[in-house]
Amino acid sequence: MMIIKQEPTNLHNKKIILMNLLKRYNLKFYITLLLLVAFQACNEDDIKTYPPPTIADVNVDFYLTSPDQANLLKSTTNGLFPMVTNSNFTINVTESTSYQEMDGFGYTLTGGSAMLINNMSVSSRSELLQELFGTGDNSIGISYLRISIGASDLDATTFSYNDLPSGQTDENLDNFSINPDMSNLVPVLNEILAINPNIKILATPWSAPTWMKDNNSTIGGALLPQYYNTYANYFVKYIEAMAAQGITIDAITIQNEPENPYNNPSMVMSADQQKDFIKNNLGPVFQTENISTKIILFDHNLDNPDYPISILNDASAKSYVDGSAFHLYAGQISNMSLVHNAHPDKNVYFTEQWIQAPGDFYSDIRWHVRELIVGAPRHWSKNVLQWNLAADPNSNPHTDGGCTECLGAITIDGNLVQRNPGYYIIAHASKFVPAGSVRIESNTSFEFPNVAYKTPDNKIVVIVLNNSDVQNSLNINVETQPISVTMPAGAVATFVW
Repeated sequence: MMIIKQEPTNLHNKKIILMNLLKRYNLKFYITLLLLVAFQACNEDDIKTYPPPTIADVNVDFYLTSPDQANLLKSTTNGLFPMVTNSNFTINVTESTSYQEMDGFGYTLTGGSAMLINNMSVSSRSELLQELFGTGDNSIGISYLRISIGASDLDATTFSYNDLPSGQTDENLDNFSINPDMSNLVPVLNEILAINPNIKILATPWSAPTWMKDNNSTIGGALLPQYYNTYANYFVKYIEAMAAQGITIDAITIQNEPENPYNNPSMVMSADQQKDFIKNNLGPVFQTENISTKIILFDHNLDNPDYPISILNDASAKSYVDGSAFHLYAGQISNMSLVHNAHPDKNVYFTEQWIQAPGDFYSDIRWHVRELIVGAPRHWSKNVLQWNLAADPNSNPHTDGGCTECLGAITIDGNLVQRNPGYYIIAHASKFVPAGSVRIESNTSFEFPNVAYKTPDNKIVVIVLNNSDVQNSLNINVETQPISVTMPAGAVATFVW
């Protein structure tokens, strides 16, 4: 009798069915996988690839100075690209929002600076002055100079334009003469004017003639009230004498550092004394003699903004005054805005800041660019001036009691010229921001202090400092060509569209 076992047969059939199903689904799997690979390959063929952007894609000039001095006002393309979406800080430049018109950037051409330049050979001097004051590719375009009325402490000796034997006076100024300037300062100025006839010149006394002072000394002391009118005429004679030499004095300050009695030369003048001198003597005499030279107040540190404000609060004195000038050996650069806001119809100027010899390129560049090149114009200054243009390798010349550690923007040793931090600090502005440029709106940050301008020929200029100790990237959003850029630690850059 045959016994048929149904269950094993059914199980066998189920296994066959299951295997067939697995084969079917494995086939689907492999087909799907194959299709996915083919699709991906097809997509890769269709995706466009782009090479990294190059400088050819960016229509902007980029000039860089780095603290390691590997780049010194160097035109470069490194790290510069069209702006892309990223998380970097972005400087947004708004051309439609404008502020003050700039008078220029430069230095004090001290008597000592003029002597060193004038003692160079004709060819070396000509080449240097063209570099400093010209507008060519190898020039830095200095557009503003400060000079001293009589000696500053960076002349070889003290002098005024009316020095007399002890006990003598000369109220009519019959003995007035700018002869001490005829050997070096006037000839150098005339060579400069031949290169840039429109350069603005600010003139500042360090002291009145000693016979006009209450201590009869070149150091400290105050102007005697009986000589206020005589001293006002002293300014007139000076301006007219310089004009006779072809030198236009655009503006004067009444006294260099009127709160400093220690320099040689120096003279103190309180705010009340300066106010009285302006409204009762200097202003009326300028008006009577048709002197158009601007009168600028104070010319001292930003720790005392009340000094110029108190004078400007006097309507009579204010009527003769163009504005106020400042140094930053004390105080905060933002105090310039305090003075501007108190009297927005009057100008503010930044007229002096030294660099101590032998200099520290890293810290000097950072501090001076942040506080002066960026900070002063953002607080309404119409100019920025560093201290002395030139000194020799030993920080000479200077008076007995004058500055012994003032590093020139350049060091002159015979015909040899060394360019120091002050040269590059000013050059990053003077070369690209000519007189008549207008500051325009740009947002700023601690990491990237900056200032923006529109020039008379409608170029956009942005000066930026990487105010950090690491390499950093940022964007600059301008209407014409937004960019992304990477800057070395502590570097300063100027961008021109």
